[in-house]
Amino acid sequence: MEFCGSSYDGDYNNGRMEGRGEYTLPTETRYVGEMKDGTFHGTGVLYFPNGSKYEGTWEKGISKQCMCWLQGKYTFADGLEYQESDWEYCNGHDRRFYTEICNGLKPAGESQLTNLDPPRAIPEGCYDCGDGFYDPQRRVITDYQHSFLRNADDGEHEWIVRTCRKGWDEVVGPASRS
Repeated sequence: MEFCGSSYDGDYNNGRMEGRGEYTLPTETRYVGEMKDGTFHGTGVLYFPNGSKYEGTWEKGISKQCMCWLQGKYTFADGLEYQESDWEYCNGHDRRFYTEICNGLKPAGESQLTNLDPPRAIPEGCYDCGDGFYDPQRRVITDYQHSFLRNADDGEHEWIVRTCRKGWDEVVGPASRS
């Protein structure tokens, strides 16, 4: 495990991870739960660095949710639980952020740009792409602590530039008439 940057603290059987334990990936995602024959097996929780979590039942390293047995639950960092059907959050009729639903809207004249309040400061020339910052000049995505995550391919670059919040102001709307 030391070669791939992962770590494990828990029970072993015949030299393999088995029983209860905590497995930490190099991305700082942690699995806490049951293991069998060196894989996630049984009930467990994946804790993501952004504060969200996935609780589920695993079989031979694969979530039963992925197998369409619908035995898992994803909870966002702010406490919002994902629902596969009857999803009412951020639909066409109600565009409020989850924190606005829980805590109410801000007074007139103040707007909430993201579900984080105050919003995360974005470095000049970059975008906030949800799991980190994107520098379109270098086409590199870093996490929020500025550690390398990945290079963006053409499709991801186009999506980020089209949809994500920018770290600079830009005049938008019709051109002024002088």
